[in-house]
Amino acid sequence: MIEDIETIDEFLARRTSDVEETIRQAAAAEIMPRFRQLTADEIDEKSGPHDLVTDADRKAEEYLTEALAKLLPGSVVVGEEAVHANPATYEAIQGQAPVWIVDPVDGTRQFVHGDTGFCTLVALAVGGVVHASWTYAPARDQLAVAVRGRGARLDGELLRPGAPTPGRDLEIATSHPDYTTDEQKRALLGLRTAGVRPRPCGSAGLEYLAVARGELDATAFSWEAAWDHAAGLLLVEEAGGAHLTLTGEPFRITGGNTLPFTAARDETTARRVRGLLTAGL
Repeated sequence: MIEDIETIDEFLARRTSDVEETIRQAAAAEIMPRFRQLTADEIDEKSGPHDLVTDADRKAEEYLTEALAKLLPGSVVVGEEAVHANPATYEAIQGQAPVWIVDPVDGTRQFVHGDTGFCTLVALAVGGVVHASWTYAPARDQLAVAVRGRGARLDGELLRPGAPTPGRDLEIATSHPDYTTDEQKRALLGLRTAGVRPRPCGSAGLEYLAVARGELDATAFSWEAAWDHAAGLLLVEEAGGAHLTLTGEPFRITGGNTLPFTAARDETTARRVRGLLTAGL
């Protein structure tokens, strides 16, 4: 079992490309053959009509769970579908063993509708700290990789989103109303003000990638599931952005965050969005 940060760094120095290849292979074997080919019996609802799961989600997660655990002996895998089947699985994120956090198809609704706006998210964390992440959009053939302290790249090119253009409205992707409490709805209403253009989010992973690329100014999300956020938050952070909860602290993948929270292309924008969210309360 890996027991210290140095060993994780050594693993990442040696095996990052192997993780990339594993993710590509999972998508090629289990996701893309089902893209725009799904039948009704391959699609199920979980908590409601906006929370879908398909055979692609299940099979890709099974593939990644086996392959990633082999790459890093002593590691464990926390996948969205495994946690849905057994919520206790999520507790591994709190532990000290290296944990792979996996969302096999982030943006399942888009995937079901034949839209290319979905991705596979993988993050590697130890003790609640994310050390590396992979965001792969197979239908667009885009792969973003972030390693803590080493920057973030999209298809090998360094990501640097910079600051928003002065005087331009901030574009912010926000949670779907179905996934917000009444208090969170009030906070999000703070974004409906001059100089801000909120819009519903799509795939969380791709929204984070858009922030890291400087194509989107910020997100404002109201749920904590680590598989949706771990990969993207490191991507934004390593690109030079920032993330803050309502209390002004960075988001923690281990939970207990004050929601909604924001991830933004720079620290100033993150603080501005947090201020608007708190003003709505």
